Amino acid sequence: MSTPAVALPGHLTMMSRLGAYVALTKPRIIELLLITTLPTMILAQGGMPPVWLMIATLLGGTLAAGGANAINMFVDRDIDKLMHRTRKRPLVTGVIAPRNALIFAVSLEVLAFVELWAWVNLLSAVLAVSATLFYVFIYTLWLKRTSKQNIVIGGAAGAMPVLVGWAAVTDSLAWAPLVLFAIIFMWTPPHFWALAFKYKDDYEAASVPMMPVVATFRRTAIEILVYTVIMVGLTFVLAPVAHLGTLYVVTAAVLGVGFIALAIRLWVQATPKASMQLFSYSITYLTLLFVVMAVDVFIT
Repeated sequence: MSTPAVALPGHLTMMSRLGAYVALTKPRIIELLLITTLPTMILAQGGMPPVWLMIATLLGGTLAAGGANAINMFVDRDIDKLMHRTRKRPLVTGVIAPRNALIFAVSLEVLAFVELWAWVNLLSAVLAVSATLFYVFIYTLWLKRTSKQNIVIGGAAGAMPVLVGWAAVTDSLAWAPLVLFAIIFMWTPPHFWALAFKYKDDYEAASVPMMPVVATFRRTAIEILVYTVIMVGLTFVLAPVAHLGTLYVVTAAVLGVGFIALAIRLWVQATPKASMQLFSYSITYLTLLFVVMAVDVFIT
């Protein structure tokens, strides 16, 4: 009788490790960043940019964001093991050694810079890596564990992809991408704090001073409403600055009313269910706003 084959378990182990490295990059967050990049490129071009440029920019953005997220996991591995929602991350379970994770993350950043510089332009490469540096040193290493304004200021890193997308097309910056940056900057606190309501106990256990941990539910809800109103106002500022038409303005109004209504309901009801509904809507809101912005470019 022949000896049973043993290749399959090894193959599964290799695939598990590959999946763990992919998990280090936080793919779901990258998806949201790319959703804002491509429509911004269309807006900058005034139409459809060259396919090669879109692919090169999205690839570079993916590498840069993935590297930043992996460094974040490397730094936060001590508190990730204390929180229920993060305790299965690769560095907590030991699937990947911290040193290997850091090498992987830095390699992604180097690749991102080289790829963007070679195939897009130097400005987009500098902006992409600058976002990583801000995310790692300002948010992760400094603000996250020391200030209730951590996600407010740290949100600038998540708003950088629109600047990268605009720079990729024009090799410059202008008022339109700066307004887009401001929209996402103001969108981030309502989006993240709504989720933080659900995981308040996690953050408290890890001594991370997220707003829902250090302030009352209603106080946080008021802050969410204030940021939401400012964000919606900025979406209307974008219309004349970026020369967008009726489709965008009407959509921004409808989506904005929905966002404000859910923020008000959260303030009135102050329940975890209301916060998660707002969180889910915030993702839909940003996606639809940017998709319609891109569509408006072709019909205006």
